[in-house]
Amino acid sequence: MNAVLRRLMGMVPTLVLVIGLVFLLIHMVPGDPVVALLGDRASPADYEALRRALGLDLPLYQQFMNFAGGLLHGDWGTSMVTQKPVLSMLYERLPATGQLTAGAIGIAVVLGAALGVLGSSGRQGAQVGVDYLTLAIMATPSFVIGPLLIAGIAVGLGVLPVSGRHGWESVILPSLTLGLGLAAVVARMLTASLNEETHKDYVRTVIAKGGGKGRAMWHAVRNALLPTVQIVFLQLGMVLTGAVLTEAVFGWPGLGNLLVEALHQRDYPVIQGCLLFISLVYMVCVLLADVVSAMLDPRVRS
Repeated sequence: MNAVLRRLMGMVPTLVLVIGLVFLLIHMVPGDPVVALLGDRASPADYEALRRALGLDLPLYQQFMNFAGGLLHGDWGTSMVTQKPVLSMLYERLPATGQLTAGAIGIAVVLGAALGVLGSSGRQGAQVGVDYLTLAIMATPSFVIGPLLIAGIAVGLGVLPVSGRHGWESVILPSLTLGLGLAAVVARMLTASLNEETHKDYVRTVIAKGGGKGRAMWHAVRNALLPTVQIVFLQLGMVLTGAVLTEAVFGWPGLGNLLVEALHQRDYPVIQGCLLFISLVYMVCVLLADVVSAMLDPRVRS
């Protein structure tokens, strides 16, 4: 418990740094949100009035203080376009992204574990096949995998919807697109870990004492799962980042799509909210990776 509290306290300076970086990066995005809202034919007086109303006429440090002060009071700002609170917009899109992420993680764990065990089975052909397959998947970005799946399955076979969120079947292709990359990472990590564990002395000792290969393999799998579980939690932040492109490809109404829309509209508060939320989720996942590692391995706990 003390270790978890120390980790939480250690997240505070990281969070402050993230807030500062997010704010600076947003203001480095090309384009003027005032022009994006009013168009390029408004009068200079209209531009200036809206800039004052949005607080964009203030010095940059003052804008940052207002942003950070609002966060301390639970106020993530208001959308420049819809005039809705940013938090409520995030909450509206969160279920869709959660469904997509859960589907991607499920596919990654099941497929990755199966390929990992197959790759460590000792059969040369299986090892080579898994190695080449996972390398090919990892080398192919999600914005390429998505259109390929759409063309081959949704359009070619006509069995799944191309875009939108209209039921359980509509989550399959986006989740597969998002989960394949993580499945390849899980497979390679599990294969390497199992190959390492099965050649350790304790495995031979268990077998020599009559424990049987099944019991020895159970111990090997448990120890091999430690780095794999860490990878899954650490990659969750990357999955959320990949969701931006995946949701755009499939028209999935989640946080990624909201971020893309906000970038097009130069909606600073919404962009800041999306990036900050993704950063927070990633930090929590790193903490969970440490906690789960301690639960699985007493050496980490000590």
